[in-house]
Amino acid sequence: MTRPPVRTAPTGAVYFSLLGPLTARLDGHELPLGPRKQRLVLATLLSRPNTPVPVEVLTDAVWPDDPPRTARKNLQVYVSAARTLLGPAGHEGRDRVVHGCGGYLLRIAEGELDTLRFGSLARAGRAAAGRGDLAGAARLLREALDLWEGPPLNDLRDSAGVAEEAGRLEARCLTVYEDWAETEIELGRPAVAVDGLRDLVERHPLRERLRAAWMNSLHQSGRQAEALAVYDDYRQLMARELGLEPSPAMTALYRSMLGRGREARRPAPTREAVSPAAPPACTAAFTGRPGELRELLEVLGCGEERVVVVSGPAGAGKSALALRAAHLLADRFPDGRVRVRVRREDGTARGRAEILAELGRLCGAAGNAASSANAASHAASPEGGAGGDRAATAALADAWQEWQARHRALVVLDDVPDEASVRQLLSRSGKCSVLITARGQLAGLAPVHRIALPALADSEALELLGKLIGAGRLRADPGAALRIVRACGGLPLAVEVSGMRLAVLRHLPLAEYADRLDDPSAALDELVAGDVSVRHRIASGWQDLADGDRWVLGRLAGLAEGGGFTLDRATEALGCGERAAIRAVESLIDAGAVTSPAGEVTAHAALYEVPRLLGLYAHEREGV
Repeated sequence: MTRPPVRTAPTGAVYFSLLGPLTARLDGHELPLGPRKQRLVLATLLSRPNTPVPVEVLTDAVWPDDPPRTARKNLQVYVSAARTLLGPAGHEGRDRVVHGCGGYLLRIAEGELDTLRFGSLARAGRAAAGRGDLAGAARLLREALDLWEGPPLNDLRDSAGVAEEAGRLEARCLTVYEDWAETEIELGRPAVAVDGLRDLVERHPLRERLRAAWMNSLHQSGRQAEALAVYDDYRQLMARELGLEPSPAMTALYRSMLGRGREARRPAPTREAVSPAAPPACTAAFTGRPGELRELLEVLGCGEERVVVVSGPAGAGKSALALRAAHLLADRFPDGRVRVRVRREDGTARGRAEILAELGRLCGAAGNAASSANAASHAASPEGGAGGDRAATAALADAWQEWQARHRALVVLDDVPDEASVRQLLSRSGKCSVLITARGQLAGLAPVHRIALPALADSEALELLGKLIGAGRLRADPGAALRIVRACGGLPLAVEVSGMRLAVLRHLPLAEYADRLDDPSAALDELVAGDVSVRHRIASGWQDLADGDRWVLGRLAGLAEGGGFTLDRATEALGCGERAAIRAVESLIDAGAVTSPAGEVTAHAALYEVPRLLGLYAHEREGV
């Protein structure tokens, strides 16, 4: 990796870099960061910017085996040194490092930390690619990569806690490099990516998307023999190390190169559901859901149902289930499996034109769609404006419908906020199938097959927890483990976060952590692991609710603490008539905030429930 020119923050501000060795610069001059333990504390705080970092995490990063009795006092000294280094924040002179109930929080702006700038540029590059602006995407992604100076935090990786954060940062860098390389290949500039891809494949030999991009860049540069050799080396490595064959997508790319010229610039793996848009790291340990997975495979595999909606609250594992099914259905959809998120990172809905452009790009229909859109926009409004935008969107929609009519593919529309966001994306003809994940039921879509995800059974939740903390630790105190998963309400995300947190806090007894989760006032504070926060995910679902539904949920949450509530109790709590109470409860069922019995039962006999963690969050909001 070529080291780029030294960058600085605005005059008078310290600029920190984690994408390489830990450094701090002020007006272009490198600053001393003190002894190693002080640098470990600073690196841990910077790796989780603007997020509370528990004292236990800092302690484990500095003293992983046997912290001294003075550990907390020593941490206070190191944090004080960090405050001095950072200086005041802005004209208000607020502390840059503050201590609260969740731990130490470091306030820092994008222009002061390379990882924040890296993430902003990467998001902008992907958005440009989604709009069909490949040249702009390549430029922004390259600008992000220029911040990458080598293995992140490579001078502090002997600390297990810092090494884990460094690995996460490096994975983000690799993903952006793959995005950039594939974009350059699609632009017809494969040679610029060849050497960098070769170096990265040598460091990460089992990362298939990197190797696919390297193969394709060699192939498109006229070096076919070398491209085929890359695949053969990979096939032998997979067999030797893992006892596996390359994926069907990788094999298809290899076969497409045999005996052909430079035909297709886009690598085949980008049509995999998991290649263009990988799931969050916290969903990697997929566990349970055998009945729902079997139903998905049967419904989508038989080809009779073309639209399936998987619903459940935030953190229920909808995306993980959808992607698992997409992997297993490879042979049923020869034209690919594509996943597109329908929300932005901040939880807001993406525009239809943006989604259509990304679908066209991922499915290889981007060129024709963009040409049609540009022509339609100019014809409708030569000077631009709303009329031209509507015409361009209509042209993209027509191109997408035409592609679906001619192919058999599985399209995963992930995290859909409402029916209007996807209604025009569904195929009107052809053999494509669509798998939708949503928090709400999307009752306005029909005809569709619906699968609602309940909480994990105790056995499934314990299996998931055991994958993260180790079966031995689980067996050492099974009663406490059961209390943990039940305090998580069987929500997969909460169980995963608990497991990730306990995997770092190896000294923490399961019983003590279970006590923390049992405390309603502290449970959500405990369910944070790095940049993964259960409260944040639940807050996103809360924002989806209408103001009236939020008020109703706040009133009903207290009723659910005893194991559920009846319609009579809801009517009393809401202070309204029976019919109004029925409508209010059913509105929350439709939104995925209240669960109801799976079988048929009268409204009066039904026992309704609010998921525990959602109920705790509703109580918090009631007190705001």
